[in-house]
Amino acid sequence: MDNIVRLVIGSSIYDLVKQTPINYAVNLSKNLNNKILLKREDLQNVFSFKIRGAYNKIKSLPEEDKKKGIICASAGNHAQGVALSAKKMSIRATIVMPKTTPQIKIDAVARYGASIVLEGDSYTDAYNACKILIDQTKMTYIPPFDDELVIAGNATIANEILMQTSSEVDYIFVPIGGGGLIAGIASFIKNINPQIKVIGVQPKDSNAMYLSFQAKKKVDIDEVGIFADGVAVKSVGDLTLELVLKYVDDIVLVDTDEICSSIKDIYYDTRNIVEPAGALAVAGIKHYIDEHSISKKTFLAINSGANMNFDRLSFVADRALIGEKQEALYVVELEEKPGSFKRFCMDLIDNINVSEFDYRLTSRQKAYVLTGLNINYKQEKDKFLEKAKRLGYNIFDVTDNEIAKSHIRYMIGGKTALAQNEVLYHFSFPERKGALYEFLSKMKSNWNISLFHYKHIGTDYGKVLVGLEIPPGEIQDFKVYLKDLRYPFTEETNNLICKIFL
Repeated sequence: MDNIVRLVIGSSIYDLVKQTPINYAVNLSKNLNNKILLKREDLQNVFSFKIRGAYNKIKSLPEEDKKKGIICASAGNHAQGVALSAKKMSIRATIVMPKTTPQIKIDAVARYGASIVLEGDSYTDAYNACKILIDQTKMTYIPPFDDELVIAGNATIANEILMQTSSEVDYIFVPIGGGGLIAGIASFIKNINPQIKVIGVQPKDSNAMYLSFQAKKKVDIDEVGIFADGVAVKSVGDLTLELVLKYVDDIVLVDTDEICSSIKDIYYDTRNIVEPAGALAVAGIKHYIDEHSISKKTFLAINSGANMNFDRLSFVADRALIGEKQEALYVVELEEKPGSFKRFCMDLIDNINVSEFDYRLTSRQKAYVLTGLNINYKQEKDKFLEKAKRLGYNIFDVTDNEIAKSHIRYMIGGKTALAQNEVLYHFSFPERKGALYEFLSKMKSNWNISLFHYKHIGTDYGKVLVGLEIPPGEIQDFKVYLKDLRYPFTEETNNLICKIFL
């Protein structure tokens, strides 16, 4: 028997931790032709499973370590778990958080009486500051995932699942960041009921565990996605990876649109809004069932948390239809003359619901219309494109073009004939005061900004599309500027959607 199992059996966390319910998801089950169950960790006191591992670890500390006070680095759910656990046990706690942490999360930690230190723009910056404080104060560090007692606390979920489910569960899907949750669940399940498959889910842009699982060794990533911030981890744990390689059956990847669609699905079944990381397991189930054509099986998803920023909801609503393959985004080329737009509508979309049209006169020869259509993307996409081309329309599918979805659809205004030597770049800016000033202050005064688009979506980092006029002789200086800036970026100058509309 694995030591994790023994630690679960010996744990005593239920004076603070809730035994969360398992709900039958009626709509998901009907739509997916499988039985879908939801383990509701979003109903914990801190709206996240993180209280389990944090409390189990802190409760197990020697009295000497408790007296020193405890400290952790976190931008969210782990911070709240540590803070509430410390309050329960009357232990002094310090939480180091990035300056980009949304105020709602800072306020939540403060309510539990913990001291808060804000340092840097990222978790890495906060963690480095945390290490300095540990050296100075000798406080006891509470790790977020790579610790046996933290993992065992998380594994109590698996024990509850086996006690709460009367019928056989075929698959358990678990979100993965650093691996503390799935390491615990898989260790317990595979020791007690090994025929149940345990499958992890990660975002495509935060896939350190997936890459490590495939390589069978630790693989770090340089950048992580910002949407599912609860699982945005560059480097997985050593112990968590060891347990994942030993016990986990598979790991699947999903994109942002699939996550948004799953937030909507969970809302329809529970009338609760989960955070992006909290919807990963359902997104993984949908993806896996579709990919493997599975029916008549029982799937259980871990709804890991519900610490959702309210200002993200508009973004989720915008992207959910694409995520559930019920919306497609096209660019249609038309002749710029009276009646061409009407004819396009009559030819192709007379029986289709339109979600958006974006257009601006830019030429007397050609017109380009960004068109959103409510169609079954998987079943009707090819048929729609074939009909359009048969009727002589030049049409481009940009449903999977991130720049189209995040920027272009909000800024159709036409090309400019004035910009010279223009380059387009997509930056990730930290959501804090002074970030734009830093961006501008390091820029040469003769580099003109020809385009700027930003839309807040409630994450720690915002996405910004920027156009700059760079004289040919200063390209090398510009490359040095990009390197010194230290903001993640991609060049989009040659992106099809930018060439058409910008």
